[in-house]
Amino acid sequence: MQQIKNALTVDVEDYFQVAALAEAVEVKDWPSMEYRVEANTDKLLELFDARQTKATFFTLGWVAERSPALVRRIQQAGHEIASHGYSHQLVYNQSPEVFREETRKSKQLLEDITGEPIKGYRAASYSITAQSRWALDILCEEGFTWDSSIFPVHHDRYGMPGTPQHPYLLEAPSGGVLKEFPLSTCPVGSYRMPIAGGGYFRLYPYALSRWGLGKINRAGQPFIFYLHPWEIDPGQPRLKVSAFSKFRHYNNLSVCYDRLRRLLTDFQFGSVSDVMDVIEFNASPVKV
Repeated sequence: MQQIKNALTVDVEDYFQVAALAEAVEVKDWPSMEYRVEANTDKLLELFDARQTKATFFTLGWVAERSPALVRRIQQAGHEIASHGYSHQLVYNQSPEVFREETRKSKQLLEDITGEPIKGYRAASYSITAQSRWALDILCEEGFTWDSSIFPVHHDRYGMPGTPQHPYLLEAPSGGVLKEFPLSTCPVGSYRMPIAGGGYFRLYPYALSRWGLGKINRAGQPFIFYLHPWEIDPGQPRLKVSAFSKFRHYNNLSVCYDRLRRLLTDFQFGSVSDVMDVIEFNASPVKV
């Protein structure tokens, strides 16, 4: 049986910008923090080049503004550039006006750097939820054609349970249409286990991730996998946060890079657009 191509994605942000560490560092402090995202992203680029693998890099506008040469290196290596918003704030904590302003700003930044239209979007911490469906209208109005922000699970910070598990056409509240590549989950009985990467990839044993992702492929579907550059950086500064946040952010950083190398051998990958180009989408868009 021919191996299914899956979507490999990188959320290009630095360690101090993640929601799990927001209790220790404010946005106003970001410029004074040790900046490590360039070196870590370059390490991923080297690995992907060695494995002849292409990916989609959801790039934070704040990073692109400071590191336009990094964005160009990603582009020149043949990877897809997509938007991760500007300031990595939870969408449902923003007003529609602020969200639109930041989304437009980030999109324009990336288009100015790459000279190409930016069509894909992923919200910070997958924070397009039932509280922030309005953001889907704004994405349509701002010229995006596809999204990968909806995680069909229950979670304390994100999730839209009950939405489709595999790529589908999505109808935004005002009637616009986007292609949606939801974050991957694996059926375990009646439970949908989140298996798309990131913290789950670090916290689960590698064998469980391989099994769960493989189960999606064995059912004839592609999965989407995500990782952050800081997740392959065990030498990053340790911030003083709660025990739970510490566990979420720092656990198994030292093994993540080697696990990623194994994953690239065990599965076939391409960019989000590479994968969506061969998907037969539903004829009638789904309202979420």
